[in-house]
Amino acid sequence: MLREAWTIAIETLSWMEIRRLNERSALMRTIKQLNTKDPQAIRLSYGLVVETTRRKNLIDKLVNDVVFPKNICEFDQGVQAFLRLYVYQTRVTKNWGKYNLKEAENIARLGRSILGWKAMRDIEPFLGFLLTRQLTPIIDASPVAEKIGLQTYNPIWFVEYCFKHFGKKEAVAFLQGSLNPPPIYIRINTLRGVENEIVEKLESEGIKLEKVELLKYTYKVVESKTTLNNSPSLKKGLFYVQDKASCFATQAANPQPENIVLDICAAPGAKTTFLAQLMDNAGSITSMDFSTKRMRTWQKEIIRMGAKNANPIIADARASIPVMEKADSLVLDPPCTSSGVFAKQPSAKWRLSPKSIHNMSEIQLQMINNCADKVKQDGFLTYSTCSITLEENEGVIGTFLKANSDFKLVTIEPKIGLPGLQGLTECQRLYPHIHHCNGFFIAKMKKL
Repeated sequence: MLREAWTIAIETLSWMEIRRLNERSALMRTIKQLNTKDPQAIRLSYGLVVETTRRKNLIDKLVNDVVFPKNICEFDQGVQAFLRLYVYQTRVTKNWGKYNLKEAENIARLGRSILGWKAMRDIEPFLGFLLTRQLTPIIDASPVAEKIGLQTYNPIWFVEYCFKHFGKKEAVAFLQGSLNPPPIYIRINTLRGVENEIVEKLESEGIKLEKVELLKYTYKVVESKTTLNNSPSLKKGLFYVQDKASCFATQAANPQPENIVLDICAAPGAKTTFLAQLMDNAGSITSMDFSTKRMRTWQKEIIRMGAKNANPIIADARASIPVMEKADSLVLDPPCTSSGVFAKQPSAKWRLSPKSIHNMSEIQLQMINNCADKVKQDGFLTYSTCSITLEENEGVIGTFLKANSDFKLVTIEPKIGLPGLQGLTECQRLYPHIHHCNGFFIAKMKKL
């Protein structure tokens, strides 16, 4: 099982580098490629991949120090992946303290059996040094931004970006707060039962919950004796696993039962099913997304959660919103750089760049501009992202408002987050280190 898990992990990390895929997509590709069936091997490999990727810059810093004047990127993809996994398993899991020589030797043999002795020949002389090289002097010799980046596992440019926009103290707090994934939250589905009865049923399954103040139907999972995916109640649609920031963004839209609602970028269905719940399955929801594959997932979720007032459209919001009827409430959750969820998706931060932030904000602006004439007079447009960058949030909203004088920001209820930046104080921002959830931005506007 161990050999199979390491084979999967090496191949997955290689696909991530070659195709710039995220952890889950690369893993799915690898499982299909290798025809892997063992669920234990898959779970172990995924954990290795995520935690190794989380610390990629720190691991690479150590490797480059040891193999100098060579660089880790000069080796074959499989060897690069093995080196990163080797450092993670022999050093990181030991908190960079005492190492286990026997374990290290076994991992080296594992590498030879997977990659072949020829591939391993060039790096085997370095494996002992990777076990013993002290990390602290390497970090201490780095400039301030790089040092913070190594300590919090972030690119130097992103650390400098956070310094510039949030100040050094808050930036460090945010970066440190994004080291570990936030708590798991669920939304109780009252379309399938009574809230307190569902909570009691989940507690009987060994799922202990804590109500989130001010948010409807939203609970933090305090303890679970089983994985949520195996819960019979999940399969019955009694709850949806949904971060509290996402729940807040949907609740902020405040749809009414009689409303006509447009849900743009709707897949895989978290927003649509919550909107239907808030509307008591009355009124109508048109849910649009460009991905046929993701909308198939949306369809399954709609059925599972018992949402009966939603209809799908497959279309690209960058081009147009192909609906005739105007909405009382339009909800737009566009693609974003996911800089608020680096703890859950660590590969995203290594793909991110200043250019990609700019490109994403251009896409978001195209989408929100196309949404403008689909909102009724006195209707509302709610915009949200799971990113903390200003360009994707206040930048998009500020530009939109300048071009659309018939829209104005309104106060969002409840007040859970911090005020928006750049004078857009009606908006709300949520941060992992403060609000114990994904980083998020929400803006709500009324059409005059």
